[in-house]
Amino acid sequence: MGELLYVSDVSPYRHAPGEPAMAGAHQSLGSAAKVLEQIAVLCGLGFRHAGTVRDIMTEDLENARVLALFTIGETPWSQAQREIIEQRAGSGALGIVGLHAATDAAYGWPAIGELLGGRFGGHPITGDLPITVVDADHPATAHLPSPWHFRDELYLFGDLVPDARVLLAVDLGPTARLPLAWCVERPPMRTFYTALGHFVAAYENADYLEHVRGGIQWVLQGSGS
Repeated sequence: MGELLYVSDVSPYRHAPGEPAMAGAHQSLGSAAKVLEQIAVLCGLGFRHAGTVRDIMTEDLENARVLALFTIGETPWSQAQREIIEQRAGSGALGIVGLHAATDAAYGWPAIGELLGGRFGGHPITGDLPITVVDADHPATAHLPSPWHFRDELYLFGDLVPDARVLLAVDLGPTARLPLAWCVERPPMRTFYTALGHFVAAYENADYLEHVRGGIQWVLQGSGS
């Protein structure tokens, strides 16, 4: 059957010179756990929640079908954990799903940025975002109106991989588009990321829940399923 392994590790930042900086713990981490557990049941998967990567055993990663990350800061993945994740993701046996701050974590592990598809570059404003559905032919977006008005942080990104299939974005003009959700497919590997999900209220929003479920279902539809 396999499992959906949800990781909500919050660790200090260490990517800047000087002393480590504390990472804030999002109030929505627990709400995300409840939602992902329900999605796991609907997808026929077991569920495991790890609040720190130090609690994740080798067999947990080997049994996982989906690795869902809502991590923040310099997540202390061990070299052995990294190797298992990279190998299984590359073979299509493990789908990677990133929620919100997952792109703002584990800067000392370049491969996870490549797997997720980009790196956090700041969030200049928070508000009711007018989100454009860029790609409506995807299970994570097919149900959404466009524009979709949703309250969240407006994330900016760097190092967006060239093969990212952008699903949601905020348009600032005819030539300026800020991506907020995308997927990456490098057969047999599939990954999905959404920048949305900062506020607890997101996990009570039916459109957002279906957005996340659709992304996970798409990842599971890869050839490793």
